[in-house]
Amino acid sequence: MEMPAHTTTLYQLVGGEETVSRLVQAFYPRVYRHPDLAPLFEGEMAEIMRKQRMFLTQFLGGPTLYSDEFGPPAMRMRHMPFPITPERAVAWLACMKEAMDEIGLDGMGRDLFYGRLSQVAQIMVNTGSDGTRP
Repeated sequence: MEMPAHTTTLYQLVGGEETVSRLVQAFYPRVYRHPDLAPLFEGEMAEIMRKQRMFLTQFLGGPTLYSDEFGPPAMRMRHMPFPITPERAVAWLACMKEAMDEIGLDGMGRDLFYGRLSQVAQIMVNTGSDGTRP
């Protein structure tokens, strides 16, 4: 699936800053309520949401907000301290899908975005279902 020729980035295709902000606002309350995910998220939700907005903006081809403040994303390395199991990756994606539904994100932009997030979720797994680390 390719983006339309008149769209230069996935960031633009999904609706840019407004969509990313709305998605993050819909996503994080779900994550903080999810029994498998909540233990991974400590600290102020507002700061985590700010970082996620910055990361997703850059991830989708928008301005390099995350790198400008924190350096290269290196998300797998940054998440190594947290036990991310295959089940947690699935739960994270389910929360993201529900958030996309809530804000009405659909069409090709959603499909491409969700596909990329699915790849990232698999890369982030660093702990087996039994709690062991490779």
